[in-house]
Amino acid sequence: MNALLSLLDRMGLGTPGQMKVLAGPMLIMMILSMMVLPLAPFILDLLFTFNIALSIMILMVSMFAQKPLDFSAFPAVLLFSTLLRLSLNVASTRVVLLEGHNGGDAAGKVIEAFGQFLVGGNFAVGLVVFSILVIINFMVITKGAGRIAEVGARFTLDAMPGKQMAIDADLNAGLIGEDQARERRREVAEESDFFGSMDGASKFVRGDAVAGLVIMVVNIIGGLIIGVGQHGLSMDEAARTYTLLTIGDGLVAQIPSLVISTAAGVMVSRVNTNEDVGQQMIGQLFMSSQVLWLAAGVMGLLGLVPGMPNLVFIFFTVMLGALAWWAGRRERQEGEASAQEQAPAPAAAVQEVSEASWDDVRLVEPLAMEVGHRLIAMVDVRQGGELLSRIKGVRRKYAQDIGFLPPVVHIRDNLELGPNHYVISLKGAEVGRGEAYPGRWLAINPGKVSGKLPGVATTEPAFGLAAVWIEPDTREQAQVYGYTVVDTATVITTHLNHLMSRHASQLLGRSEVSKLLEKLGPQDGGLVEEVVPALVSQGTLQRILHTLLDEEVSIRDLRSILEALAEHAPRTQDPAELTAMVRVALGRAITQYWFGAERVLRVIGLEAQLEQVLMQALGNGNALEPGLADTLMQHAESAVTAQDAQGDPCVLVVGHSLRPLLSRFLRRRFKHLAVLSQAEIPDDRELRVTRMIGGRAA
Repeated sequence: MNALLSLLDRMGLGTPGQMKVLAGPMLIMMILSMMVLPLAPFILDLLFTFNIALSIMILMVSMFAQKPLDFSAFPAVLLFSTLLRLSLNVASTRVVLLEGHNGGDAAGKVIEAFGQFLVGGNFAVGLVVFSILVIINFMVITKGAGRIAEVGARFTLDAMPGKQMAIDADLNAGLIGEDQARERRREVAEESDFFGSMDGASKFVRGDAVAGLVIMVVNIIGGLIIGVGQHGLSMDEAARTYTLLTIGDGLVAQIPSLVISTAAGVMVSRVNTNEDVGQQMIGQLFMSSQVLWLAAGVMGLLGLVPGMPNLVFIFFTVMLGALAWWAGRRERQEGEASAQEQAPAPAAAVQEVSEASWDDVRLVEPLAMEVGHRLIAMVDVRQGGELLSRIKGVRRKYAQDIGFLPPVVHIRDNLELGPNHYVISLKGAEVGRGEAYPGRWLAINPGKVSGKLPGVATTEPAFGLAAVWIEPDTREQAQVYGYTVVDTATVITTHLNHLMSRHASQLLGRSEVSKLLEKLGPQDGGLVEEVVPALVSQGTLQRILHTLLDEEVSIRDLRSILEALAEHAPRTQDPAELTAMVRVALGRAITQYWFGAERVLRVIGLEAQLEQVLMQALGNGNALEPGLADTLMQHAESAVTAQDAQGDPCVLVVGHSLRPLLSRFLRRRFKHLAVLSQAEIPDDRELRVTRMIGGRAA
């Protein structure tokens, strides 16, 4: 024993947790051994009893599972339990044929009990009962469960792309994090694997039923031959002895098989809810008072028919009537509670007109959204609207990406808008509007699609792409054609997030700057006190942050921003020069934002002669001659168009002193063009100029 433990320790299997690794191989070896090695009747009794207990446990787990993945090991358990029953059939057949002539208990007490007690010792009754069990198992339960598993696997596989896109949409909208998205993707993959495995595992049970029938015939014929030919029994005695033993053996295997088949049917036929099968059945069968009253009335009428067992029908009529009365009282109580919650607060019959006060002044909301009447349900949580939760996720993700918490989005209805229209306003002024259709999906054309879709043609509100509002049943066809399909709430929140990013500087007020400094205070309080307001005022800091946000630079790294100001603010107080120094400090993050982890940066460059002309203009007070400005704009447009067509980021890299001038001038027309200085590029990145403004591509 010590030697065995020492060997297990050397194999890394010395602890109970590590011994679980051997559970599967040991079980398979035991099952295979049972098929080859002879077993004593007492061991057969133990194993048959264990098989019955195992089947009951499997059924109970399947009944209490709230979704299929709660019992994801079921296909493997089904395989092992089927192999266990077949190995027991082989072991019991050996004992029956070898020792059956010695009496009914030759193959163990369990087989004798099933052969004598359950069928009354009558082999004809046993054959009928066994045949009925096989028919029920083979033609009803396993066939239905197999079909449901097959259809479930097909629909699960078909729904996988849509589920993956929904997860990506929730992730992009900020409703979930990376860990939650990874967990949901894993659940989708596991669900697909489960139904695929169940589709194949259901064949084990059907094969087991057929094998049980074949084994019974072989045992009866073999028993007659052995009993008469080898042991000198009469034909009647051999038939009675071996048939009863065979029937007992078949029943003791078929009953657990029937139980596990039922468990398989429960697993694949249930609907995913937060309730187990029992709660679903009780909640949906016995909770409607109208259904119960009608059932009680029908049972009562049947109970009045002459010749019927009146007492039994009257008993169930009374039971159903009592349940109907209880369900009706519960429904009335729930209705009264709901009415109390929705009842408006009592108002005075006569209200005295009061003087105007400061309470009547309505301040402009920093960020607001107005919706048409058909979109009201999307913002009403009581009607299942999820737009509010999506917007909360957008604000959370915005705070994580941009670096400050945007204002709360105030939503109200506006009957003057079109029924499907919405308007997004910033500080009382409209900054964007769109159209949305609840219950439909927006199929966005990314540029390469293989077909046209029926629906309402429109334009995607955030990025201006061609799109079509389609019905839900056209969604899969749209994905096959190559469209990007998103739901209505995602369309609105994506538009909102895009506008918030474009106008980020207008959302950053003095209170937000103060809260940013307070948040940094516990970690770098000395740095905050050194810079604000000792070296730069809070107003100057706010102007610097505004300039960074206007050029799509995140302000999450507030520590590096303050450190750069602490270094350069003693020499200058010009916000433009300080912003340039801050950008150099944030150069690695800026480069990461536009190019990711790429080492070679494919950028737009500036022709040397044009750069000299611009440097002269910079010395003349940043004034560009009209002819030079037109030429610069034309060359920039062709370079940006070529860069877009090539699929590279639209980034222009120029000298450090020219960057502010060109950024202000070019970004008025090219919103997606970024202008970086050479000083902002980290040393471990390599520049490769693919397009040249004022010259040819390098």
